[in-house]
Amino acid sequence: MKYIVILGDGMADEPLAELANQTPLMAAKTPCMDFLAPKSEVGLAYTIPEGMKPGSDTANLSVMGYNPRKYYTGRSPLEALSVGVDMKATDIALRCNMVTLSEEELPYESRTILDHSSGEIETEDAAILLDAVKKELENDLYKFYVGTSYRHLTIWDKGSVIDLVPPHDILGRVIGEYLPEDRILRDMMKKSYDILNNHPLNLKRKEEGLHKANSLWFWGAGTRPALDLFEEKNHKKGAMISAVDLLKGIAVGAGMKVVTVPGANGTLHTNYEGKAMAAVNVLLEENYDFVYVHVEAPDEMGHQGNIKNKILSIENLDQRVIKVIMQEMQKAGAEYRMLIMPDHPTPIRCRTHTSDPVPYMLYDSTSSVMHKKAHENEVKNVRKYNEADVKLSGNVVKEGYTIIDKLFER
Repeated sequence: MKYIVILGDGMADEPLAELANQTPLMAAKTPCMDFLAPKSEVGLAYTIPEGMKPGSDTANLSVMGYNPRKYYTGRSPLEALSVGVDMKATDIALRCNMVTLSEEELPYESRTILDHSSGEIETEDAAILLDAVKKELENDLYKFYVGTSYRHLTIWDKGSVIDLVPPHDILGRVIGEYLPEDRILRDMMKKSYDILNNHPLNLKRKEEGLHKANSLWFWGAGTRPALDLFEEKNHKKGAMISAVDLLKGIAVGAGMKVVTVPGANGTLHTNYEGKAMAAVNVLLEENYDFVYVHVEAPDEMGHQGNIKNKILSIENLDQRVIKVIMQEMQKAGAEYRMLIMPDHPTPIRCRTHTSDPVPYMLYDSTSSVMHKKAHENEVKNVRKYNEADVKLSGNVVKEGYTIIDKLFER
């Protein structure tokens, strides 16, 4: 038996008037997921522990079977693992986004945050801009490391875990009241604007109609993480497929294989088929037991408030990831159990994460299990995989970190 998680980041949403009171998941054409739903166990899962902030960090730890209350030490330290930073006990890791701020003749504090991702800037461009920042701001206490796209890392030696606001939570707002209270961090953000706003690369981006990456934004502070090894914990050899440093970092901390897929970039135009085939290869050719396929695009489209592209990202997940994996596993005659779910909602309404429960779907390719689930769902009138239909099942996973036990039949 092979085990697969397909994670559509931020895929869950709320009913929208623009979609005749449907969610993007309900409006999307998803023949593959709709085929699976009547034959699968479906339900709602709470992936964010009560009282903790909703985010891909806590939520993906939950889905992978790590109780965030026990294992979570901050988002950035997990990303540090991905980029190969060996944190000291005294180090604090900070996420260092490249964001787009408005350009009025106003003090820095009076600017508005327009885009948390600088138009999903390419890593190559971001590296050039971060190098310009490093030359002026880096010192013995603050080190900067290139990540992926707009997501980068700062290590603060002998720092403090302080409360910092995620930029995607305040899109369209004036930034003053959300800046760090720490004077040095705040001053570095101000100076980064002076360095970046008129950088030749940003002037070129503006000419091309792209968003400037004209300021750093610090958030997600945390200390060195310590995760139990996935294989020791679950007796399954596991692999991670993701374009996002956070997920790669969780995998590194858990001792899992990290599979790099060319063209996988965390955007709407990622290499979906490449991810799918990499998952099949690691299961069937390399004989791994478990693979986690993470697709970032629905989350990014939620943050952008782009209904059309959020629907498209879900359709891509259905046809270019799930369908490909199923066809290849069937062709090989392999038995598998597959869990499909988001980590958290990223509703178009608020353009950020919420703590609402998410729809899950657990499919078993063996016919006896399939027939049993089909009968149960027919009685409960469960027809499709979406937020409304799965609720009809009455199944609720209160502690999200236990959902992996369902996958592994524990």
